Amino acid sequence: MTHMTDTAPAPGAASRRTAHTPDPRAARAARRRRTLHWIAVHALGIAAAAFFVLPFVFVVLTALMTDNQALTRSLWPHPFAWSNFRTVWDTPGFLTWWRNTLVYSVAGTVLTVVSSLPVAYALARFRFRGRNLVMVLVISTMMLPPQVVIIPMYLFWTKQLHMDGTLWPLIIPMAFGDAFTIFLLRQFLLTIPKEYTEAAKVDGCGELRTLLTVIVPMIRPAIAAVALFQFFACWNDYFGPQIYASSNPAAWTLSYGLESFKGAHHTNWNLTMAATVLVMAPVIVVFFFAQKAFIEGVTLTGVKG
Repeated sequence: MTHMTDTAPAPGAASRRTAHTPDPRAARAARRRRTLHWIAVHALGIAAAAFFVLPFVFVVLTALMTDNQALTRSLWPHPFAWSNFRTVWDTPGFLTWWRNTLVYSVAGTVLTVVSSLPVAYALARFRFRGRNLVMVLVISTMMLPPQVVIIPMYLFWTKQLHMDGTLWPLIIPMAFGDAFTIFLLRQFLLTIPKEYTEAAKVDGCGELRTLLTVIVPMIRPAIAAVALFQFFACWNDYFGPQIYASSNPAAWTLSYGLESFKGAHHTNWNLTMAATVLVMAPVIVVFFFAQKAFIEGVTLTGVKG
């Protein structure tokens, strides 16, 4: 008589073993989905990058063409006319526009940061009656377009102070702070724990020394971010120089002088594009070297431990 052994699997054991065994087809499908997702994301990234880069590439290639070739459908310069940049640089007045723009941008940036930082520190750290009202007034000035007050400001600087034909009406007001810079620096200062400033005061530091020795090193990314914002705004400013400096070519900036250059060389698209590249180059170089601090300052939301 044959006896049945007790080696038969328990009910449900096969199903449990099957459940824990990975299905090769499902694994391949998952890898395929991840691969397709990676390709789709990078394809969209490359397309977006090309959308922003191609106009700049077109400007650079046109700047390297000869006079005759710039008026054709050719997209690739042959030969490369590197002398176009030298021609633009030697144009009368171009070096003056460059110097004026550099002075305007650097002076405006330094004055804005230096004047806005103490105000932001006071609004973030000091407790006084009407502080919230002051902050509301600062923010409200950001909603006021400059065109609204340009007429009384122009009359004040030109008729009362006789500063027309100069960049001083644009530089001097920056020594009294900027609403956007104050707001942004205040938001960064609010993320710094009060224990740091309290510990500095216990050690005998006054408010100014606390600001310079404790707070400023901690918010350097924020200062770099607002400084870059201000530098780019001054470098690209066209409206201000047009209002105050248009009567004096010796006070023109690159943004305003480029309009005059384009009018004088309206048929020489290669020279116009070369001048455009020379105007954009400093901004691109500054951002390339300062992008780490810029991005860190924009995304900073707390203090790193």
